[in-house]
Amino acid sequence: MTTAGAPDCLIVTGMPGAGKSTVTRLVAERLPRAARLDGDELNRMIVSGFVWALGEPADEAALQVELLHRNLCALANNFADAGFTPLIDAMIPSREKLDFFLDLLPSRQVLFVVLAPGIEVCRYRNTIRDPQDRFDFDGYEALDADMKRQFGDAGWWFDTAALTPGQTADRIVREASRRALMN
Repeated sequence: MTTAGAPDCLIVTGMPGAGKSTVTRLVAERLPRAARLDGDELNRMIVSGFVWALGEPADEAALQVELLHRNLCALANNFADAGFTPLIDAMIPSREKLDFFLDLLPSRQVLFVVLAPGIEVCRYRNTIRDPQDRFDFDGYEALDADMKRQFGDAGWWFDTAALTPGQTADRIVREASRRALMN
């Protein structure tokens, strides 16, 4: 997954329950030097005053989402400069947000993977998570339609419904360089 000696930056997104956290951890374990950058973990650094992405006040939520994305990209650039392949695990719901990431990663070969096992699989996977990791979300249909409309054929839309997390990670390691390249 590296090109011309510089690590690629792999961005993995998908709806809640798609498997982003599990798969990015497994992909990172399969690479010789990799850093997993989890948007949820980074958000937990805010000790007081946190507003989640769909929370209120909306202007503060938007500010914190932008801060999260800037921090993820800054970390990705730092890890890549040190010879690590950064794997960004984040919910990126629109082409506008993806372009923001790409603007902050200008000198990187960015690979973009959308884990797309389908709405019912995402719902099911969310129900079998540890209760503290569950994400109560009822906007799957709208999010799925928006992502498909906004991203079009950007990156690699990877249907993982019939695959184990390990099989998904193996395929990403093998195929992302040719299927997910953004620039």
